[in-house]
Amino acid sequence: MNRSDIDFENRECVVFGKGKKERPVYFDARTKIHLRNYLNDRKDSHPALFVTLVGKAQRLGIAGVEIRLRKLGDKLGIQKVHPHKFRRTLATKAIDKGMPIEQVQKLLGHSKIDTTLAYAMVNQNNVKHSHQKFIS
Repeated sequence: MNRSDIDFENRECVVFGKGKKERPVYFDARTKIHLRNYLNDRKDSHPALFVTLVGKAQRLGIAGVEIRLRKLGDKLGIQKVHPHKFRRTLATKAIDKGMPIEQVQKLLGHSKIDTTLAYAMVNQNNVKHSHQKFIS
């Protein structure tokens, strides 16, 4: 992802998923502030949004992101932190808050809804509430 892929006005950016599929991803006002601060603090002119911290700025790859997240997790005492966990949490929270599964599917860039369903962990309290609402 490059700096130019970010649209701060509309709070969205373009990402490329598996198979080089392009899709929009949205972010909230707080993320907008953090992204702007991050970019303002950077001393390099590299076009990549995320770059290495040591030496000459180079595009941060998937492995670099995973390593950084794990180090942050260790520092904070959080076990098993990885990018995939963020996607799974997003899917679960979106469904818990009532977002239609088809929209979650689009948000995650899944071509099959079964993939989205596998990502989302069902909250048992929501199952009970839905049972009371629709069946009881």
